[in-house]
Amino acid sequence: MLKRIVQVCFLITGGTLGILLIPQLLSLVNMGNIPAINNSYVTVILGAIIFYLITFWAVDYVIDFIKWAEDSLVKVPVADVLFGSVGLIFGLLVAFLIGFALNAIKLPILNTVAPILLTLLFGYLGFQVGFKKRDELLSLFTNRIGKKKTGEEESEKIIAGSSFKILDTSVIIDGRIADICQTGFLEGTIVIPHFVLEELQHIADSSDVLKRNRGRRGLDILNRIQKELAIKVEIYEGDFEEIQEVDSKLVKLAKLTNGILVTNDFNLNKVCELQNVMVLNINDLANAVKPVVLPGEELSVQVIKDGKEYHQGVAYLDDGTMIVVEEGREYIGKRIDVLVTSVLQTSAGRMIFAKPKLLEKAL
Repeated sequence: MLKRIVQVCFLITGGTLGILLIPQLLSLVNMGNIPAINNSYVTVILGAIIFYLITFWAVDYVIDFIKWAEDSLVKVPVADVLFGSVGLIFGLLVAFLIGFALNAIKLPILNTVAPILLTLLFGYLGFQVGFKKRDELLSLFTNRIGKKKTGEEESEKIIAGSSFKILDTSVIIDGRIADICQTGFLEGTIVIPHFVLEELQHIADSSDVLKRNRGRRGLDILNRIQKELAIKVEIYEGDFEEIQEVDSKLVKLAKLTNGILVTNDFNLNKVCELQNVMVLNINDLANAVKPVVLPGEELSVQVIKDGKEYHQGVAYLDDGTMIVVEEGREYIGKRIDVLVTSVLQTSAGRMIFAKPKLLEKAL
């Protein structure tokens, strides 16, 4: 079908150029006085035939170029195409207005060359400005759409993009996000970028058994969120080809949509804070709902291994919280009572420092 369309375009172009150029060519070779040839219908047919013959050589190159352009445009995010086109139209409009004003100046060369130069210049500048300022323009439209009137006053109603919760790979594999969505604590729309799905699929296809199981677990969690839970899920099909790292792409997407990034990656959490991107850390939520442990409280724990420092032992609570027991190395494999001395809480988790109660009594 595409080949036929290209051939028809060649025929139309050939007929048009034939009626315009063939009479002049005949005049150059002193054949302009032959009525049978110097006829409008004849010149159209001659031009169409010439270009039809050219199609046998050029049609494959034209089709390859069209398919390449189509593939390139399909890969470009819709926002880039939209705002680039808007900028291009605006630039062409400015070029037309300036060219119309220059027509008042009766200079043949200026009136001929200037419109072409202005069209190229302002068209390029308009496209570049629209393309590079797409983030700011999109934020402008997503943050402020509509006005709400209460009484005699009109106040702007801000529809925050924070209703979009963007999931990263680590929080999907972790699995707790499904339980949080099920409880209803996470509202809005869950956004799953396509490049995150690709990373999950790559992990699920890994030759390493542990990685493969983690990837498959992540895909199962996504299926559960999408099919079993009463929460809206959207797949973001766009990509940022100029960015290689998935974490950087997530930050870019969060900025573009003014959404909130949901993660349990400590480093990504810090990057989001530096770039003023809102982030929900699952580990922070888990730490917030853990039972509060205060210095001086007594706990019964089992020391299972030695710590990093001299004579330290390490134990764990039922929820996975690590307890560092000072002078606890000699109690490895035993259950003892300890007294909490201090609690350290970070986005990476909660750590409790304690010392054996027997040692406290001895002192």
